[in-house]
Amino acid sequence: MPLTFTLDPAVTPELRDGILQLWADVTDAGGAVGFVPPVTPEDIRPELVRHLVAMAEGRARLLVGHDEDGRVAATAFLAFNTHRLMTHWVWLYTVMVHPRHQGKGYGRDLLAAAERAARGLDGIEAIRLTCRGGLGLERFYGSCGYKEVGRVPGAIRVAPGDDRDDVIMLLPLL
Repeated sequence: MPLTFTLDPAVTPELRDGILQLWADVTDAGGAVGFVPPVTPEDIRPELVRHLVAMAEGRARLLVGHDEDGRVAATAFLAFNTHRLMTHWVWLYTVMVHPRHQGKGYGRDLLAAAERAARGLDGIEAIRLTCRGGLGLERFYGSCGYKEVGRVPGAIRVAPGDDRDDVIMLLPLL
């Protein structure tokens, strides 16, 4: 059963808690979404609040995928670039699919929904994202049309002695 995607859903306590739980579950399963395991929803809450504030200020949009049971199963945030010379592209952040749904093509569905959302924004010509090297994420994003356009070696310190590349990917929309 495919996910149902919604751009800019109403942020209810249920949605907020669903995103927090998704984020914790993805992190604890080894997902590269800004934290290292183990985490709790409370550990993640301050970062989600920052995302929600950006939404309230019009600097970001939220894309949510719900499963057939109505649970939050996937998310991505589209963040507008505020630099006046770079407003023609958006950032894609916090791209997540719940571990129970991985391997079903939902990651591709999420990226396709994010692309559709970005194409619907005035003046947006590309989507840019970064991912943590060493996990094969560049291959996945590449298979979805993104091109690696840069790499900062060792920019992400997962743990002492465990530094990963910060890989910059771009999807042109024109």
